[in-house]
Amino acid sequence: MSSQPAPAPLLIACALGIEQLALRAGDRGGAGGPVTVLRTGMGPAAAERSVTRMLADPALRDAAVLATGFCAGLAPGMHPGDLVVAEETRDPRGTTACVGTDLLVKELGRAVPGRTVHTGPLTGSDHVVRGHERADLRATGAIAADMESAATLLSAVRAGERPVAAVRVVVDAPEHELVRIGTVRGGISAFRVLRSVLPAFFEWHRSLLLPRR
Repeated sequence: MSSQPAPAPLLIACALGIEQLALRAGDRGGAGGPVTVLRTGMGPAAAERSVTRMLADPALRDAAVLATGFCAGLAPGMHPGDLVVAEETRDPRGTTACVGTDLLVKELGRAVPGRTVHTGPLTGSDHVVRGHERADLRATGAIAADMESAATLLSAVRAGERPVAAVRVVVDAPEHELVRIGTVRGGISAFRVLRSVLPAFFEWHRSLLLPRR
């Protein structure tokens, strides 16, 4: 009698303690395989180090990787609590294509009904994006920016072939710029949304484990 191979694990990477707290608060189980939530620390260098180290562990060697947390919306009309599903992530070192974007959009609609979901390129930055920088980055075609997603996914695919994705919650936008996360209504709204997204991540993960026709 042959044994079934162990399900591939899922590595969910975020930067901040408040993001990790939101994800843990929303975890009710239901993933298709083992799940690890990694707090990388802020910035692309920290994300690269943490993700590379985690994927060197034999138990996570084949893990799917999903980057999440808060982001800055770049497009006019975005609001705190909106969701961003990356079609690709970009930074000066390259572009990483994301897998299962359409499925994530559908499942996020179920997990967080009524929230607007934006899709498009997610660009990396080594600092918090403010003011005129938003318009400059928007002119490149990107719809949102954060400091870790691009580095996370690039490090993940460099460590081995695997599915990757990025889902971010808008914490501030051109008309709703924050001074500090968590101190105003926009930060609270984004926290509540991030707390609700894990079922969509788990459905994405499960879909990767289904036999291909």
